[in-house]
Amino acid sequence: MQTNLASWASGTDLGNEADAILRRCVHCGFCTATCPTYQVLGDELDSPRGRIYLIKQVLEGKEPTQSTQQHLDRCLTCRNCETTCPSGVEYGHLVDIGRKIVDERVERSWGDRTRRTLLRKAMLSPMFAPAMRLGQSLRGLLPQALRRKVPERRDAGPLPQVGQHARQVLMLAGCVQPAMMPTIDAATIRVLDAVGIGARIAPGAGCCGAVSFHLDAQDEAVAQMRANVDAWWPLVQDGKVEAIVMNASGCGAMVKEYAHHLRHDAAYAQKAADIVALVKDVAEIVAPHAGLLRARLPAGMRAAFHPPCTLQHWQGLRPLSEQLLADLGFELQPFADKHLCCGSAGAYSVLNPDIALELRDRKLGAIAAASPDVILSANIGCIGHLQSGTDTPVRHWVEVVDEQLRRAAQD
Repeated sequence: MQTNLASWASGTDLGNEADAILRRCVHCGFCTATCPTYQVLGDELDSPRGRIYLIKQVLEGKEPTQSTQQHLDRCLTCRNCETTCPSGVEYGHLVDIGRKIVDERVERSWGDRTRRTLLRKAMLSPMFAPAMRLGQSLRGLLPQALRRKVPERRDAGPLPQVGQHARQVLMLAGCVQPAMMPTIDAATIRVLDAVGIGARIAPGAGCCGAVSFHLDAQDEAVAQMRANVDAWWPLVQDGKVEAIVMNASGCGAMVKEYAHHLRHDAAYAQKAADIVALVKDVAEIVAPHAGLLRARLPAGMRAAFHPPCTLQHWQGLRPLSEQLLADLGFELQPFADKHLCCGSAGAYSVLNPDIALELRDRKLGAIAAASPDVILSANIGCIGHLQSGTDTPVRHWVEVVDEQLRRAAQD
């Protein structure tokens, strides 16, 4: 694709990056076949190809409008199009650039600004945890729209002493998972303990930055990235940990991009690159020990595995994760359109509920045809979103493995 960037964009870091990405696009349209919003809305401007042209026009000097902003907002950032693209177009990075530029030039309505700001601040607030506990205690009285965002609270259970293990890893507490689903972190610690790995959370590490980054606060997100690097760096530098383990694929996908987002920061570029080299999804850590765990697990369970977009399209870990689950004894049931987004996409399901719910129901309909006993996933957002539309249990796979191990130990 030929480009002719406007003078304000030409020669800048963002302009140069966007120009290189745009020039790889050959306008083939393969991406439209796997774009969730295009499948739902049928509008070319709500497809990757259409959004690429909108971004190109802005970079070439056309003034963006609220319509431009809306089409970019509707993107789930699932990156399914990147998996499909034969030309290697880094659409995810391009839409990040496009959103940043458009948001600087198009003022949102007061209601939209307020909603996004409140959502971002609420999720990152220290009051989120007590508010979530209150919501869970009153869950049966909440309106349906709110109830589906409040998961039932489950006991996290006791944690083992892990300091005696020679192998040590760090975990990211994140912003909402400890309050919404504390069982995921507890299960991760126990499963890693079962294979001889100690896991702990570094003081000072917090939100990965994804919430702020996708809610018009990219500078705030970069500050959160630096804070996490600062929290991890002393332990990484001293060689006290072998990996930084992620049990939410959305966080893992974002942290694996720290080197990209901090590449122009002289004080953090190399540190971020070293950090990224250590980031592993929990499946990557557990996979070599599947045989050890399988010997302690009961007979197989019929399960459907929903691979989050951040796992399969951002990180390319769907094959490894599915093989791990099979090796652990799960009887994985195939279902249609496994590559498509479920509609969660972080805060997307709050900001674009109609699209999100249609995608959720499509996904659950495909899964229901497989009649699984449990739906497994690897990201808190997907788990909560899917659970809101089905009576079939939706769990992080590490939770189910942990429960089976604990049950086997009691027998």
